[in-house]
Amino acid sequence: MEATHQRTAQTPFDSPAAPAPPGRRQRKRSRTLDHLAATAFDLFETHGYDAVTMEQIAAQADVAKGTLYNHFPVKEALLAHQFHGELAAGLQQLRAALDGLGSFQARLCYLLSASADWCEARRGYLPHYLRFRFLDLGPGRFGPGGGGTSHGEGNGEANPGRSGMDLAFDALMAAAQHGGELRRDLPSGQLATLFHHLYLGALMRWLAAPAADLRAEFAAIVDLFFHGAARAAEPESAP
Repeated sequence: MEATHQRTAQTPFDSPAAPAPPGRRQRKRSRTLDHLAATAFDLFETHGYDAVTMEQIAAQADVAKGTLYNHFPVKEALLAHQFHGELAAGLQQLRAALDGLGSFQARLCYLLSASADWCEARRGYLPHYLRFRFLDLGPGRFGPGGGGTSHGEGNGEANPGRSGMDLAFDALMAAAQHGGELRRDLPSGQLATLFHHLYLGALMRWLAAPAADLRAEFAAIVDLFFHGAARAAEPESAP
């Protein structure tokens, strides 16, 4: 009798190993970063982003200016930390819903719909955030190989290049490859990076055009990712 091979089901956010829990020092540092970023964002919401100074943030957070600048050299770094925390929490909440969807395309569209909701609520801040992110082109900027996290590097500094969306795309791609829905000649991380660039391009097009529809922009990149940009073959006319 021939041996049968059963493929183990893989969910989009499976990972090979959980990271080690942070130590006391790292937990304290993380609480400080979160406090500073949340304080800054409250001030941005109350007074407007452009009107708030780093000195005001330090005073409101009850820390020395040097402490604030040591962790966050500019306002955009505080905004990035706040946004990356929001995105991490949102992605965690989406896990069960994504795992319950049957296809890669359905999962990807669900994730992009949730992203559109978040981006629309944060639209006024996104130009500042994206400009700051694009300033960093180091190894951690384009995928997991750089060793950074969405909340910071090992020294506690904010990492502008990682929102967590790249890791979410990578998880979806890896699960789709495992299930036979996507090609396997390219690693999932490379596919995720390429799609992430399409995603960022759609965001920037939307931000540049006040009347644009972000969901339509996302639908266009999904179609491009699945079907490419080549002209579809026209059916031959009947003789």
